[in-house]
Amino acid sequence: MKLDRVFTSTLTFNSTTPYHQTTWEVIQSYVQLTKPRIILLLLITMVASMGMAAKGHVDPWLLLITLVSGACAAGAANTINCLYDRDIDFAMERTRHRPLPSGRIEPHDALLFAIALIVISFTLLAVFANLLSASLAMIGILVYVLVYTHWLKRHHSQNIVIGGVAGAIPPLVGWAAVTGDLSWAAWCLFVIVFLWTPPHFWALAMMIQDDYAKVNVPMLPVVAGNETTARQIFAYTLILIPVTLLLGYPLDVMNLLYPLIALVLGGIFVHKAWLLMQSPSNLELARSLFKYSIVYMILLSIGIVIDCLPITYSALNRISGIINLLN
Repeated sequence: MKLDRVFTSTLTFNSTTPYHQTTWEVIQSYVQLTKPRIILLLLITMVASMGMAAKGHVDPWLLLITLVSGACAAGAANTINCLYDRDIDFAMERTRHRPLPSGRIEPHDALLFAIALIVISFTLLAVFANLLSASLAMIGILVYVLVYTHWLKRHHSQNIVIGGVAGAIPPLVGWAAVTGDLSWAAWCLFVIVFLWTPPHFWALAMMIQDDYAKVNVPMLPVVAGNETTARQIFAYTLILIPVTLLLGYPLDVMNLLYPLIALVLGGIFVHKAWLLMQSPSNLELARSLFKYSIVYMILLSIGIVIDCLPITYSALNRISGIINLLN
C-alpha cells in the first residue's frame, strides 16, 4: 500500500475517532504508546543482570532508579518506533487501534513525550548510577530507532537479528549501574538475549506474516517462507542453550541451581523449536513457541536472581556438606 493512501486513510479514520473523555484515558493512551508489555520483559532481564552483578545484594534505591530509567528509555524507543511506523500500523488490523494511527495522540505530542522520557532516563542514570549506564541506555535507543526501525525493518529480512542488539542492551545497563564497568558475564547476558530474540520474534512473525506482507515489511517468513524460518529458529535455539550455561562455566558467576534451571528450560525450548521445524505450517506450534519464549526468558531471569541470593548459596553449601558426610 502506498504511503499517501495510508495517510489519507488514517485521516479518514481519525475523523471518526472520539477524543479522550477523561485524564485517565489520556494516561492510558500514552502508556500504550510505550508498549508496556515489551518494557516489562526488558526490565526482567535488567533485574537479573543487577542481581548477578551485586551477588544478590542489590541496593533497593539503585534498583528502583535503574528500573525507572530503563522503563523510560525503552518507552522512548517504542514511542519513536510507533511514531515512525504509524503508516503501516494503520494498515495492519493488529495495530490499527494504537494511539497514533487511531488519532488519540498527535505525532508532535508523541515526539515531545519521547524526548521527555529520554531526558528523564539519562538524567536519572547519570546522577544516581553512572555515566556508563546512562550512555548505554542512550545507545539502546539509537540502535532501536536508527538501525532497526529506520534502516532494517522495511528493507532486510534479517532486521530482527541485527536490531535485536537494542533489546539485549538492558542487561548491560543493569550491570553497569551496579559495577560501573562491563565484565564477560555482562556480555554473556547480552548474547543470551540477542540469541533469544530471533526465535521469539520470528515465531510471532509466522503467525502474523499476512499483515507484514500487506505493508511490504520483509520479515523472514514473508521473504523466505515458514520452512526456512523454522529452521533458523531451531538453529538459534540450539546455539542459545550452551551460551546460557557459560554463566556457570567457565565464567563461574552462578551456583549449581542456575545450570539446572537453564538446562530444563532450554530443553523445552529446543523441543518446541524441533516440533515447529517438523511442521512449519502449523501456526499453533508457532504460537506455542512464541508464548513459551516469553515464559523462558522470565523464568531464566528469575533463576538467575534466585541463584544469586545469599540464602540460596548458603542452602547449596549445606546440601553439599550433607552429601559429603554421607559419602
